[in-house]
Amino acid sequence: MNSKDRVFMALEYQEPDRVPLLEWEIHPDVIEAISPGSTYEDFVEEFDVDAVSAYEDIKYRDLSPTEKIDHWGIIRDFSKKTSLFWPMPLEGPIKSEKDLEKYNPPDPHDPRKLATLRRLVKRFKGEKAIAFCVFDSFQWPAFLRDIENFLMDYVRNPEFAKKVVEITTNYYVELTKHAVDEGADIIWSGDDYCGKSGPLMSPSHFEEFVLPGMVKVMKAAKEKGAYYIKHCDGYLWPILDKIVNAGIDALNPIQPDAGMDIGEVKKVYGDKICLIGNIECSHLLTFGSPNKVIKAVKECILQAAPGGGYILSSSNCIHKSVKPENFLAMIRATKKYGRYPRKIY
Repeated sequence: MNSKDRVFMALEYQEPDRVPLLEWEIHPDVIEAISPGSTYEDFVEEFDVDAVSAYEDIKYRDLSPTEKIDHWGIIRDFSKKTSLFWPMPLEGPIKSEKDLEKYNPPDPHDPRKLATLRRLVKRFKGEKAIAFCVFDSFQWPAFLRDIENFLMDYVRNPEFAKKVVEITTNYYVELTKHAVDEGADIIWSGDDYCGKSGPLMSPSHFEEFVLPGMVKVMKAAKEKGAYYIKHCDGYLWPILDKIVNAGIDALNPIQPDAGMDIGEVKKVYGDKICLIGNIECSHLLTFGSPNKVIKAVKECILQAAPGGGYILSSSNCIHKSVKPENFLAMIRATKKYGRYPRKIY
């Protein structure tokens, strides 16, 4: 069984030969520390990671030595070297309804946006599951309006909020279609709706303003024959029924330090969705020891792997601050303890 088959079986709630392993992102510094000189593609092949993932290729325009503007017109901060993959947004271009009237969104049909995806498809198609990462109806609208303004729009100017959402949703619907046509097996939608204490909006506002856009992107993926993974950090329980019942194939990353117990999620939803997670990356992978990581891997497998429908990953991504030895321990422990039929260790 190869990596692609392993991931597909898990996404179909079945037991492959072992628990698959994948990551939303792996920071280049961590790759370099483990395997000097390796590219991302080299690394996932050398360590038998079961899926590869790509984002759209973005060309930034310089505004100053510390600030650049992205394809949405969002000003981003390039002044600090952080553990994050994405430079932080500083200011969005849509300040008012007049700004919206003259706003020109980026072109989802630009073939240059899928250059990285095409490279992964050429190297790994048929061998590893190939995921393409998009967004949908919250994170980018919040960046366009600035998050405080956007959340206030839900109450003060709901039609304005919906128009901003429509712009990003339509973009990612079209980009999703192109990505699957280019060879993506999985669409991985990355909007974060929640903090550690719960959603950033009420469940009713989530259903009105966020869920419809998520469903549109999901349907675009599924109609093209791809799987759909919903990525959202934080405490999801107040809106999790709505997300699962919308028809997602998998949920990621099931953040344990935000009160998301993967065993409980398995009990409630294990017959409806594949679970992807949840080795804690804020503290355990960053400050812990390999032995503690191995223990966490074993516990996740014991709770989430029975009956299949489980893929192991971190609780967000392998960011720059993750200890290389801890990530390596996670990979090796998954291979050692994730075999089916499952054994108690």
